[in-house]
Amino acid sequence: MTRRTALQTLGRGTLLGLSALALGGCGFKLRGAQNYDFQTLAIVGTGSALADELRRALGKSVQMLPVGAPLKTAQVILDIVREQRERVVVGMSSTGQVRELQLRMRLRLKIRTPQGDDLVPETELLQKRDISFNETAVLAKEAEEALLYRDMQTDLVQQLLRRLAAVRL
Repeated sequence: MTRRTALQTLGRGTLLGLSALALGGCGFKLRGAQNYDFQTLAIVGTGSALADELRRALGKSVQMLPVGAPLKTAQVILDIVREQRERVVVGMSSTGQVRELQLRMRLRLKIRTPQGDDLVPETELLQKRDISFNETAVLAKEAEEALLYRDMQTDLVQQLLRRLAAVRL
């Protein structure tokens, strides 16, 4: 190894070490496991892929009541009021052919106690993704659209997990 590459390697290592110190000094830390202020949760309005993914994401940290169980046994009830997928044309060519779409996924929810006290009032979460469209590659664009919807669903579940972690009884 030449002297110049040794100095470059040392310089990169020093820069990396200083970056780690700067991040640690500003209070940055990786997000750990969520702590919830409740042990049991009931989801009303299940039957969607989003609710199933939420159940998987919560895992063992919160006991999920089975569908049809009495809601009075849950400490917190998550009402999924509406889950909606939209596909909107946002760009067209001069001949009127679709060139760009915007995919949207809306989730209206409310978090409450079994007694009816609102912990989180009715709220709408929204995710958007833009996608180009080419009519000669319809099958590939349909697959891309499905992947984008799945990605938006995962993002919505993560937002919902953070909202659930912020709930205080």
